[in-house]
Amino acid sequence: MSDAPLVVVADPIDRAALDRLQGGPCRVADVSGDPSQLRGQLAEAWGLIVRSRTKVTSDLIAAAPRLRLIARAGVGVDNVDMTASGARQIRVVNAPAAATVSVAELTIALYLDLLRGLVPAIVATKAGRWERGAHGRELAGKTIGFVGYGRIAREVAHRAAAFGAAALAFDPFVTRTGDATELVSLETLLGRADIVSLHAALTAENRHLIDAAALGRMKPSAFVVNVARGPLIDESALLAALQKGRLAGAALDVFEVEPPTDRALLELPNVIATPHLGAMTAEGQARAGAEIVEEVLRALRGEPLKNLVPSPGGPP
Repeated sequence: MSDAPLVVVADPIDRAALDRLQGGPCRVADVSGDPSQLRGQLAEAWGLIVRSRTKVTSDLIAAAPRLRLIARAGVGVDNVDMTASGARQIRVVNAPAAATVSVAELTIALYLDLLRGLVPAIVATKAGRWERGAHGRELAGKTIGFVGYGRIAREVAHRAAAFGAAALAFDPFVTRTGDATELVSLETLLGRADIVSLHAALTAENRHLIDAAALGRMKPSAFVVNVARGPLIDESALLAALQKGRLAGAALDVFEVEPPTDRALLELPNVIATPHLGAMTAEGQARAGAEIVEEVLRALRGEPLKNLVPSPGGPP
């Protein structure tokens, strides 16, 4: 096996998936526990498995002359330089369905937390205060506006429908939903939604899609929830809107800078902040590891890949 392709595991993956990979037709270098060892493995690396911690930059790719496959154990590939990988005809694969249920369930939990004001109530009760009376609102009868209507948003809509919520969606790549969700313009969505829920991939075009102007179109009673990518929201504009009472609150699982260095948003009582844990359930991580390892094994065997991410200038 000394001449077998080397697959480098840069970030932690599920133990069973790692064992499966180690039984494959390759050598495996697991440097996930010590990222400082990654550079020393790149010269021989045929494949590279990452999650979100490792940034696959053009410099990293240049340091790996034998690299043929980048495998992202998750959905988003914004931590991979797709232009540089495409120029080298390095295939990029991901595990697009692994986190769907986990992120959808977190999203519903954030809706309920925001509407009922659960975090302040929990904090108050644990501090010895018994603050009862009218508290929050129901999800039933509310309208959720999905910005981006892909796999995760559809799962959220399905679950929200069981609560009696209606759904709108803005997605320029979707022409029909196949469910009760109504496709509308972004302007219409912002004006009608009680909860604006972000599920779009991050691109150069939609960075700060939710800016001061967009926030100004929302109802003062509305909430914004971001479980997608932090830079979809202009955080300075969001902070200003919340401080001025232009919005009821926000729930953020992702941030422009992670971990956040500016704590102003996090300290607002009507902001729920979680550390980018949407996909971080035991089940979600097991699926991500299993799916990405199977894709790597298919590549090693020369079989067609199921989850190839298009790269500019890359192979079909």
